[in-house]
Amino acid sequence: MRAVSKFRSLNSTLSYLLSPSHVSHLSNSNSSNFSLSLLHTKPQHVSNNNNNSHTDTLSSLFNDITDILGADIATPDQSPSGFLFPGENPKVEIAFEDQPICTEGVCENAAKNGMLEKDNKFLVFEDSHLSMVVGEITAEIYRAGDDLSSIEEWLENLKYVFNPEVLDKVLKRCFKVPQLALGFFNWVKLKGGLGFSHTTQTYNTMLCIAGEAKEFGLVKKFMEEMNEYEVQKDVNTWTILVSQYGKAKKISEALLAFENMKRCGCDPDAVAYREIIRALCTSGKGDIAMEFYKDMVEKEMLLDVRVYKMLMNCMARSGDVAAVSLLGNDMTRLSLMPENCVHSCMLKSFCLSGRIKESLELIRDLKSKGLDLEPESFETLVRGLCKASRIADALEIVEIMKRRDIVDGKVHGIIINGYLGRNDIHKALDVFKSMKESGCVPTVSTYTELIQRLFRLLRYEEACTLYDEMLREGIKPDSVAITAMVAGHVSQNRVSEAWEFFKSMEQQGIKPTWKSYAVFIKELCKASRTQDIVKVLYDMQASKILIRDEVFHWVITYLENKGELDVKEKVQQMYTASKLNPEKCKESNTQVPLENKVEEDLGFEQSKSEKVDSALVDQPLKTYSEQDVHEIFRILSSSMDWPLIQENLEKSTIQFTPDFILDILHNCNVHGNTVLKFFSWVGKQTSYRHTAETYNMAIKIAGRGKDFKHMRSLFFEMRRNSYPITSETWTIMIMLYGRTGLTELAMNCFNEMKAGGYKPSRSTYKYLIIALCGRKGRKVDEAIKIYSEMTSVGCVPDKELLEIYLGCLCEVGRLLDARKCMDSLQKFGYRAPLNYSLFIKALCRAGKVAEALALVEEVDAEKYTLEQLTCGSIIHGLLRKGRLEEALAKLESMKKRGITLTVHVYTSLIVHFFKEKQVGKAIEVFKEMQESGYEPTVVTYSALIRGYMNVERPTDAWNIFYRMKLKGPLPDFETYSMFLTCLCKGGRSEEAMQLISEMLDSGIFPSSINFRTVFYGLNREGKHDLARVVLQQKSELIRKRKLIT
Repeated sequence: MRAVSKFRSLNSTLSYLLSPSHVSHLSNSNSSNFSLSLLHTKPQHVSNNNNNSHTDTLSSLFNDITDILGADIATPDQSPSGFLFPGENPKVEIAFEDQPICTEGVCENAAKNGMLEKDNKFLVFEDSHLSMVVGEITAEIYRAGDDLSSIEEWLENLKYVFNPEVLDKVLKRCFKVPQLALGFFNWVKLKGGLGFSHTTQTYNTMLCIAGEAKEFGLVKKFMEEMNEYEVQKDVNTWTILVSQYGKAKKISEALLAFENMKRCGCDPDAVAYREIIRALCTSGKGDIAMEFYKDMVEKEMLLDVRVYKMLMNCMARSGDVAAVSLLGNDMTRLSLMPENCVHSCMLKSFCLSGRIKESLELIRDLKSKGLDLEPESFETLVRGLCKASRIADALEIVEIMKRRDIVDGKVHGIIINGYLGRNDIHKALDVFKSMKESGCVPTVSTYTELIQRLFRLLRYEEACTLYDEMLREGIKPDSVAITAMVAGHVSQNRVSEAWEFFKSMEQQGIKPTWKSYAVFIKELCKASRTQDIVKVLYDMQASKILIRDEVFHWVITYLENKGELDVKEKVQQMYTASKLNPEKCKESNTQVPLENKVEEDLGFEQSKSEKVDSALVDQPLKTYSEQDVHEIFRILSSSMDWPLIQENLEKSTIQFTPDFILDILHNCNVHGNTVLKFFSWVGKQTSYRHTAETYNMAIKIAGRGKDFKHMRSLFFEMRRNSYPITSETWTIMIMLYGRTGLTELAMNCFNEMKAGGYKPSRSTYKYLIIALCGRKGRKVDEAIKIYSEMTSVGCVPDKELLEIYLGCLCEVGRLLDARKCMDSLQKFGYRAPLNYSLFIKALCRAGKVAEALALVEEVDAEKYTLEQLTCGSIIHGLLRKGRLEEALAKLESMKKRGITLTVHVYTSLIVHFFKEKQVGKAIEVFKEMQESGYEPTVVTYSALIRGYMNVERPTDAWNIFYRMKLKGPLPDFETYSMFLTCLCKGGRSEEAMQLISEMLDSGIFPSSINFRTVFYGLNREGKHDLARVVLQQKSELIRKRKLIT
């Protein structure tokens, strides 16, 4: 075969993929019989010099089209247009997102070629007795979980029914819980006494399961086992590999599997070709996909309509118009669809790819032939024009549609979406109003888009009013609409109301999707609502919704950046619980963790008699109730008198477990003194034993309270009692020393760690370098040395570390070291624009604007991307130097090149104008920022507070502060520190004292500098009694946080 012959080795495959130009394009002769003259030619790049003529030509063409379309008033075909064509699935529809249509599940693919049961159902039984046996075995496996030894005797007694068919069906029943399928598969393999060895079919099923779980190490292991046990690989085996690698965007592996299929003597069938073409289209490799398609045509194989549409979309996106014409020609020739429907597909492909000229040429050609344009094609054209930011032209098409009486709420919704894409909320609302006046009913998606935008513009009341209006009109909200309300309320710091909306889904019979949960979690991360984030994760588990890796990644990254390592540990445990424990696989020589990829739409069906108790599948992570946690918290926080607290604890009947203690330690860490005594007390109870995790948490609490003596004492106690000390234990102590500026102790701890044979992790290096780069206890030479060691052992620095490290180097003038760091980032996978942007931002923060501007000029190839990334830093740096005119000129230049302003730019302008006492201009910039759809950040609001304080408008500053408390984003430690400093400078130290109390109430611990600032301020103002109260507050906080014996 022409395409596959180019992939004789993996290396050649990779090099080929990196150089798509090596693939020969379609010859023009292949499409010469298509009737559209425009589509015979290849797309050509138009030079800048010809832009004006190109625009004039397009405008002229559009005028011709509007004349053609508006020439007559046709009556639209009222017959149903939703009939299916051969090979088309009613559930799949070409969408107008910039992504390919969803691919069907691997089990459906397999089903159509006999790989699995028919109709995408795993349980198709002809014998009711067989169904009963399979259900009974599956139920026992679910109950046994990972430990099959408990039912081993029972299973062995069933050996008379064990045959390939039964075992295969049991594995498919376990499809939604992959670790159980793997455990049962390996158990059967090890129990030779059953007289059964696995077959091609059972291995194929396990390849499906492992592939869906993205565990390709396990896939490779199964293939090796098939070789070892001489299990024959059939065409379905290789097709499964192609499908699974394709879904994971592992194109070189998919191509290799396809080639190996041929080498093994298996002729690829239509399903195998379909899967490789689907994989290539999904990855944007349309030119290679067309080579496979041409092979199919030569072998007289047929693709289904869905794959034709996908291939057509892919080729239109790549600009290969001739390929689109070839596909359309073939679809018509093979009678897969009526000719007018084929033209509609082509029109959609062109509009989807933003090729308006080709779309208009196609319409003109159709009209010249006397072919009618379907109503759906008008909608497609309107959507394409809006997508290309040609809303005025789209409105002309809508006027023509009105004359034909084929305008509905969906078309108006497309126009509204177009205006929203241009951040023109006013025109969007005007269209929304006029469509209602004309009698068109808005769709739920139109309501949702407007509600989302109003929330972004902080127009909370209008968004809620619009939602209420939707309900009054009898339009039932879907999960997307309710999720928008959830996100909007979180952004306004109305989390309790957000929870009410979220829970209302189930009351309305709507099951929240993983996407709904993901949006909720993302917004909670922005609002810094850690407890609610964990609550949502538990809710997902309870609802049997798969928590995808990306969601765990968001949460873990957020918690790490926030420094909440205790909660991070809990989330990490939840993530680990969704994996197969490698230790439990040693018996079967399986060391690869199998991820629990439970997809909700796999089509797993069971009759009532066959259902398995789901409570037995996912054991809850908690063995205690929230009420127990609250009860212990109440006892610990009720008094500072430990004997009284101990007496109440001993009266309690609550059973203590390590997980329960971890929860208590986390919730009570503000009461460090009491909670550390509780930790010691509970460790002496006969029915309880601490774990390494509880010790790590206790060490954290002691270190946060700056009780480093007790922190070390706990560490030595942990070692004495033979608890496993890991690199994480050392990292916690290094981080806590570093946060306080005790970098010498942090370095000693690091050296002691290595001397003890412990291997530093990436987090260990990160927190040590951050400490060494801090202004307090800064040790630049040591930071450079540790960074070099970190990279030499293969630990990749993250963006947060690089920003701090480069910032430190630029501040102390070590620009050569900073440059060396930047140049080395490419080997870690960082692209050039990001490398340069990190260095440029560091230079700007250090006040070295000239060097930053010079660095920008070094970049040629991706300068546009770089300027997008650094525009905020450059403008901020220029403004800090007082170079306003240069900054404004730079802004104007960026706007002309299409670079949009960022929140950083607006905030920098606000800071500058306040600094220059130009309050009116600062407020004007803030309003423009909101009207442009940008959400002010904590930094933006802090700039407003500081600005108002500097111009002696404390009332306005307090209004901004209380607005943050009420609607979010909530003030952080930096905001509080800045505000109380400004208040003390302005002779308002008593108000600053109030902020100290508010910080404590919000769970934010004031620093020694905060207390000292307020103390000195009160004394300067002659308020000595209040100053003493501040000292008492500080002493009380120390007593609460430190263990005092």
